[in-house]
Amino acid sequence: SDDLIWQIINNSFCSFMTKTKTSKFCRNEYNLTGLCNRHSCPLANSQYATVREEDGVIYLYMKVAERAHLPAKMWERVKLHRNYERAIGQIKEKLIYWNNWIRRRVIARFDRLLEVQKRSRRLVLTSETKLVPLSRKVERRERRREDKALVRAGLETAIEKEMLDRLRAANPEEFVNVDRAAYEKALQAVEVEDEEDDEESEEEEEDESESETEYVEDFDESEEEIEDIQEQQEEGEEEEPPVRQKLTLSSRGAAAIAPPRKRAKVTVEYDSD
Repeated sequence: SDDLIWQIINNSFCSFMTKTKTSKFCRNEYNLTGLCNRHSCPLANSQYATVREEDGVIYLYMKVAERAHLPAKMWERVKLHRNYERAIGQIKEKLIYWNNWIRRRVIARFDRLLEVQKRSRRLVLTSETKLVPLSRKVERRERRREDKALVRAGLETAIEKEMLDRLRAANPEEFVNVDRAAYEKALQAVEVEDEEDDEESEEEEEDESESETEYVEDFDESEEEIEDIQEQQEEGEEEEPPVRQKLTLSSRGAAAIAPPRKRAKVTVEYDSD
C-alpha cells in the first residue's frame, strides 16, 4: 500500500509538493528532511518518525502501521529530556528496531533544533534596534505642524513681551490691534506686580511707624505763657483810640448813633497747690 500511495503522489498530484527547476520539496509539517522523495514522505511510509518543537519543547513523533486505522491516534508523541545525552538515549531506545536511515535523520534534526533554540535565546537577550517604517507624507506633515507651532509660540511670547514693555513705559496710546488674550494676560501680570509692590510698601511703612518713638510736651500752659498773655491785654487797653461816631441823615430823620462795642476781658485764676 505504501508503494501505491507513493506512485499516486509522485506521478499525479500532492498538495504538499513544491517543484523547482532543480528539485522537489515537501511542506508537510511531519516531513523529516523537507525533501519530496520515497524515504522522506510521511504519507507513503506506514512506519515513520520525526522530531518537532512546540512552545520551546522538543518532542519525538512516531507512526506505526498498527495505528493506521486510527487517524486521531496515529502519531505517538514522546517528550525529550533537556539534557542532550539523555535525549539521544531516548531516541535510540525508542528507535532501536527502526531503520538506521530514519534514526540518523532524527538525531540530525534534533541537533539542528537545539542550535535554533540557542540562537533564538541569544537574539532575545541581545538588544537590537528596531526599525519602524514611517511614511514620508506623515513625516512631512508632522514637520510642518511642528514648525507652525514654534512660530505661533514665538509670536505669542513676542507680543507678551511688547505689551509688558509698553505697559511699563506707560504709553497706552501706542497699542495696536493684537491678540486680545495676550494683551489681557500681559495686563493681568502687570497689575499683579503693582499690587505686590503696593503691599510690600505698605508693610514697610507700617513696620517703620511701629518702630518710631516720639517724646511730646504736656498740654498744660506754663506760668510764663500766662504772664505774657496778661501783659499783652493790658497794653491793648491803654493804647485803644476813641471811637468815632458818624451820623447819617435819612429822608425821615436822624439815625440813631450806634453805641461803642466793649472788649471782652480775660481773668486768670491760679490754683494754689
